[in-house]
Amino acid sequence: MTIPSGKKIFFSSDFHLGVPNDEESLKREKKIVRWLDSIAHEAHEIYLLGDVFDFWFEYKQAIPKGFVRLQGKIAQLTDSGIKIHWFYGNHDMWIFDYIPKELGVELHKSEITKVYNGKSFFIGHGDGLGPGDKGYKLIKRIFRSKFCQWCFARLHPNFGIGLANYFSRKSRISTGTADDTFYGKEKEMLIQFCYSQLETQHFDYFVFGHRHLPIDFELNDTSKYLNTGDWVKYFSYAEFNGEDLELKIFEN
Repeated sequence: MTIPSGKKIFFSSDFHLGVPNDEESLKREKKIVRWLDSIAHEAHEIYLLGDVFDFWFEYKQAIPKGFVRLQGKIAQLTDSGIKIHWFYGNHDMWIFDYIPKELGVELHKSEITKVYNGKSFFIGHGDGLGPGDKGYKLIKRIFRSKFCQWCFARLHPNFGIGLANYFSRKSRISTGTADDTFYGKEKEMLIQFCYSQLETQHFDYFVFGHRHLPIDFELNDTSKYLNTGDWVKYFSYAEFNGEDLELKIFEN
């Protein structure tokens, strides 16, 4: 795909709206909306790489309260013709048909590949990729199972959403203890995943979220791994101008 002249592709992730409390979440939500407003005039496509919400579950006739400013802004952008991709995260994997239908986004349940202006991209949230972390990979399979989703849907929304929000507010993101240390290429699982992919296919860029730490890592002379960071601490995102992909900070 060729990007129109003057247009760009944007990547962002890990807003974790809903934590640590309603007041702080609302401040972040308003900041995210300001960011979307600031890029709307030059955005060709926007990628939201998961964990937009710290928790989300769609009942047949109910959804979690809140986040209406972000949802309204996204609907406005898609109505204007800007394509927005929305990826499952590990915190909001229970999105079904409401978000894509009402907001007009394209929902992705796993990683995808794209080519823009001759540059190849491998794009995803990033959870469960790379070696190790077998415990989480098992939990991910369970939570994504239709049976698990059916069981949760049997809970009354007042109880189910309330229970999820209780545990959400005890998460590492909410308590400020999320790991933001870079461990080097030998121990960073997503870097190891990138190297394993490059053994069979070349990609110019690997773009992930999940890690919460903004990372711009040269894998070799022609490939780069970039992590978009988060909007809890860093307020970082990635911008592809048709030639180069780089990390940026909003309202630095």
